Amino acid sequence: MWQELKALHDRTQGRRIVGQFKEDPERAARFSAQTDALRLDYSKTLIDASIRAALIALCDRVDLAGRRAAMFGGALVNETEHRAALHTALRNLDGGPVLVEGQDVMPQVRSGLARMQDFSRALRDGTLSGSGGAITDVISIGIGGSDLGPAMATLALAPYHDGPRLHYVSNVDGAHLADTLKGLDPKTTWVNVSSKTFTTVETMTNAHSARDWMQRGGGDPARQFSAISCAGALAGAFGIPPERVFGFADWVGGRYSIWGPIGLPLMIAVGPDTFVEFLRGGQAMDAHFRTAAWGENLPVLMALTGLWHSRVCGFPTRAVLPYDQRLARLPAYLQQLEMESNGKSVAMDGSALEGRSGPIVWGEPGTNGQHAFFQLLHQGTDVVPCEFLIAARGHEPEMAHHHRLLMANCLAQSKALMLGRSLDQARAMMEAQGMQGAELERQARHRVFEGNRPSVTLSYPQLTPFVLGQLIALYEHRVFVEGVILGINSFDQFGVELGKEVATWLTPILAGDETGEGLDGSTLALVDHLRQHGG
Repeated sequence: MWQELKALHDRTQGRRIVGQFKEDPERAARFSAQTDALRLDYSKTLIDASIRAALIALCDRVDLAGRRAAMFGGALVNETEHRAALHTALRNLDGGPVLVEGQDVMPQVRSGLARMQDFSRALRDGTLSGSGGAITDVISIGIGGSDLGPAMATLALAPYHDGPRLHYVSNVDGAHLADTLKGLDPKTTWVNVSSKTFTTVETMTNAHSARDWMQRGGGDPARQFSAISCAGALAGAFGIPPERVFGFADWVGGRYSIWGPIGLPLMIAVGPDTFVEFLRGGQAMDAHFRTAAWGENLPVLMALTGLWHSRVCGFPTRAVLPYDQRLARLPAYLQQLEMESNGKSVAMDGSALEGRSGPIVWGEPGTNGQHAFFQLLHQGTDVVPCEFLIAARGHEPEMAHHHRLLMANCLAQSKALMLGRSLDQARAMMEAQGMQGAELERQARHRVFEGNRPSVTLSYPQLTPFVLGQLIALYEHRVFVEGVILGINSFDQFGVELGKEVATWLTPILAGDETGEGLDGSTLALVDHLRQHGG
C-alpha cells in the first residue's frame, strides 16, 4: 500500500517547501488543523493535497475507525498479551460504561480516583504526617512508565504546585538516590514506590535503600510509605498497609498510566482539582480523536505526517523541540511512548515487518538546542523532521519580553529550516565583507544552508493542566494510529525483557559469587576489569 506514496514522493524531487506557499497563498490554513485552541501546522512540509489524500486513504484501508472503536470499547487490542488498552477509561470523566469482557470498569476507575483524591488531600493538609510533623517532601521511586510520565508532568505544571515538594528517583545508580536525599528530613519525607509487580529490580533496590535512610534518620517507614502496585501482598510484606496501596488493572500499560494511580505524585503536587483539569484535557482530545474527520483530526494528521517522513521519505529520526522550559522532559517521555510502542520488527500476525517501523525520537528544549545540535539540523547530511511546540504566553507576565524572544526563536528556526540559504546568497554576503576570489568561494560554501527541511508546529495559548492533558493524549493517539497503519501491536514491549534477564544472570558474577563460565570473551574481560577496579 506504500507504492502510490513512493511514486508521489518521487514526484517531489526538486520541489521546495517554500515554493508551495507561492503557489497557494492559503496553504497555511489548508494544511493546519485545530481543536479548542490547540493548533497543528504541518504546512512546512512537502505534503500537498494529493499526498495528503493518499495518506488519508491509508486510514480506511487498515480500518482505523474499527480499530479505534475496538480500543475505546475495551476489546483486547493488545493481542499478544490478550489485554485491552483502556488508559482512555482513566480520563472518561463524563462518559458512560466501558466494558472489558462484559464487565463495566468505570466503577473501579471512579473509586480509584476518589481514593487518590482523599489520600492526596490528607497528605497535603497534614492529616497524614511523618514522625516529625507535616510532610514537606515526597520522593516517588519508579522507572520507565512509572517515572517518565509523572516526572515530566510534574515539571510541566510547576506553576500549579501548592503541595509538598516532589522528587523523582529512577536510576539504580546509587548517585540518583543519594543526591535526591541530600537536604531532606527523614522525619518529614514521604516515599512512594511505583512498581506494578513490586519486583522491578531497580525500583525495589532504591525503595529498600530509601527505607534504610528513613529508619536511620528517625523517620517511620510504617507511616511514611505508600505504593502504587498490583501486588498488594508484596507491598504488605515490605511494610506498606493496604490502605496506602493503589492498584491498577492490567489494561493500563505502563507508558500510558499517568492518568491513574501512577499519576498520584502529580496529584500530590498540584492538588486533586488541578489533576482533574489535566484529565479533562485528555478526555477532550479523546472526543476529538473519535469524532473529527481524518483530514481535520490532529492525532491522525500527526501520525500521517510522521509516517510520510519516516516510512516514505526514509528520514530515520525525528526531533521534538519544545520551546517551553517546563516541557524539558517531554522528549524523553515521547521516546518511551513512541519507541517502546512502535519499535517493532514483527507485524501483528507474526510475520516480519516490511520496511521501517518507528523512527528514533529525540530532542531538547529550545533555545538550548539552538546552541548544540541545531548545527546538524540545518547543515548536516541527514534530514531530521522537527516538531516545534510553543505557547502564546508564559506564566511569568513580568517577563513577557523573555517569552516574545522565545516565540521569535521558535518561529525563526522553522522558517530557516524551510528557507535555507543559497550559494549565491552566501557569495553576496562574503562579497559584502570584502572577500574575493577563491577565498570568497570557500567561505561562501561554509555558509550555505540547504533548507527544504520539514517541520510541524503545535501552538497553544498557555501550558495549563488542560493543555498538557491534550498534548499527552494527542501523542498517545498519534502512536496508536501509526501502529495500526504499520500493522504492529503498539501495546506490548517484549524488547525490554532480554537485557533484564541477562543483568539478573550477571549480577552474582560481578559480586564474585559465581564464575563467568559461558560468558563471551568481551563481557568476561569487562567483568574482570570492573571487579579489579571495583574495590
